[in-house]
Amino acid sequence: MVTFLAGGTGTPKLLDGAAEVFDPAETTVVANTGDDVELGGHLVCPDLDTVLFSGGGVLDTDRWWGIAGDTTETDDELHRLADAAGLEPGPRYLSLEAQTAGRDIARWRRFSGIAEFMEIGDRDRAVHITRTSLLDEGNSLTEVTRTLADAFDLDVSLLPMSDDPVATLIHTENSGVMHFQEYWVHHRAEPEVRDVEFRGADEASITPEVADALSDPVVVGPSNPVTSIGPMLALDDFAAALADTPVVAVSPFVEDTVFSGPAADLMAGIGYDPSTAGVAEAYPFADAFVLDDEDGTDLDRPVVRTDTRIDTPEDATRVARAVREALAEVS
Repeated sequence: MVTFLAGGTGTPKLLDGAAEVFDPAETTVVANTGDDVELGGHLVCPDLDTVLFSGGGVLDTDRWWGIAGDTTETDDELHRLADAAGLEPGPRYLSLEAQTAGRDIARWRRFSGIAEFMEIGDRDRAVHITRTSLLDEGNSLTEVTRTLADAFDLDVSLLPMSDDPVATLIHTENSGVMHFQEYWVHHRAEPEVRDVEFRGADEASITPEVADALSDPVVVGPSNPVTSIGPMLALDDFAAALADTPVVAVSPFVEDTVFSGPAADLMAGIGYDPSTAGVAEAYPFADAFVLDDEDGTDLDRPVVRTDTRIDTPEDATRVARAVREALAEVS
């Protein structure tokens, strides 16, 4: 049995070829939910959905977001209506009172659907409507995710990091505080990062299912250490569980060069060196690392090197084999 921690695109890309190395029937994926937003009344869980759509064979792998070939007629009409009515587009947070009204939700992740700032495809939207409706019927996010995983015929077990809401908030130098999705999707990661907050993490806890998954060897894929893995580490019981199990991490950097995304700016913003060395500092629980052949970083833990760029399923299989080798050294 093995458990992967997933967020963003790094770990889903690794999972794309991991089945050749790790039996999917014995593989659990725990996904970040700090990126989740409620948009127009529907709960969107980007990191859960990337694994869901990838495992279901429908992921748009050009964007690593949404469903391939999806239409956007509803999104297009929302923007047309807003323009015709003279309504301001862009991220429109609901009021402070509305942020916590209704179901249990972490403040600052609830947005109006007017001229929605995230493009949601029509089939993609059906998933969010189903998820939200099942939650409103009294199911937990874990139970809902299991139902959706069955609908997409996933081979692996997929779990949210917690059933409790956590919101990743980016504190910026000149633009104030904003949800990660506003920072990443609307502002394209341009504001200078001053700090990152995981609102709700102090009250959140892991589920029995996650606790069980974390008792197995854990793989941290090449995801963003701050906003993909950081929300999980902000849960005290999650971090404690990682300290008690073998963990192998794949660096998303080659020395000080990141493969993709805003990881470097985010790491620098919270005081870590944006590099493989900084990732190792952020992951004191990691027992071994998989680094790129060109990464000469000297770490105080076992290291397995390979070409860590993942552009194809074959690339992912190569990296997964290196992960298996690293796990063998520390298990």
